[in-house]
Amino acid sequence: MRRLIKWIGGTAGGIAAYRFVRRQEASLQAAPEVAVDESDARADELRAKLAESRAAEPVTEDAEEEPVPEPESPEDRRRRVHEEGRTALDEMRSD
Repeated sequence: MRRLIKWIGGTAGGIAAYRFVRRQEASLQAAPEVAVDESDARADELRAKLAESRAAEPVTEDAEEEPVPEPESPEDRRRRVHEEGRTALDEMRSD
């Protein structure tokens, strides 16, 4: 009896999922496409502001960058993690 109930539930869920997907596809196909108006004054204004800000920024190739620390080797990291673990274990044992 449980097997029959599970089978019916699975079938009903499958049908519901199928209907949901079909509705989503239909709504996507029926949705009108929004035409992009290239002569939109706001877009032109934003493009002009962007061009100004790019021109105003000084471009320096020799800008000082923070040195990137060399990554730890796996062996050094393993040692550090084990030491932290041992320290935590010692603190727990002392309580």
